[in-house]
Amino acid sequence: MERLLRPGARRPRLRFDGWIAGLGTTSGTRLVLGHWPRSPFGPFSDVMLERRDGERLLLAPTRRTAEFVSDTYDFDTVHVVPVAVAVLADTWTVAAGPLRLRFTTGRRTLLGHLLHVVPGPLARRPAWSVITDGVARVLLPGVRTRGSAGNGRREWYGARDLLAIRELSGVHDGADLGALAPVEPPVRFGFGSVPRRPALTRVTTTVEVERSLPLPGATG
Repeated sequence: MERLLRPGARRPRLRFDGWIAGLGTTSGTRLVLGHWPRSPFGPFSDVMLERRDGERLLLAPTRRTAEFVSDTYDFDTVHVVPVAVAVLADTWTVAAGPLRLRFTTGRRTLLGHLLHVVPGPLARRPAWSVITDGVARVLLPGVRTRGSAGNGRREWYGARDLLAIRELSGVHDGADLGALAPVEPPVRFGFGSVPRRPALTRVTTTVEVERSLPLPGATG
């Protein structure tokens, strides 16, 4: 677990290293997969869904992760279900309660090439997210790399790579999700959406939380 404290800071920061996939489907359901090999809660994955009718759902693997994610973002329904992610070459397979999903990544995008050369220690710094936020607003409408989250929290996204997603198949609650489509309209879980073109982003997410929050692995 990484607990980051700035000199003189009063609020702790939690760091999550992993991947975020933003996916649209022809059924109208949009999905955001978070896959976190390194996090304060240990390795875990979660899925956020927004249906065509606007209902927002969270699928998270434990009560603890569900509470943290739902306290940071906005959902209408939260389900604690097993979430398993398998990656084989360029194919990702997700099983999360009533969801079965498979998608395939393509080549690194032009922006991905630029992000890939940014040194990891720099990309993980919240100050870097402040610089890239203006660029994201121009190149990726709706995407934000910093902002205010739920319960007075603050959040920074440090992108380190970007791969196009080229195909998708899946079922949710027994209904076929259809084929891959743009993430349109944008998802409404937090202060920003994912890129309109379905993509897989390598990212470090930093969340500044309230001091009273019981921190994983923290003492005192």
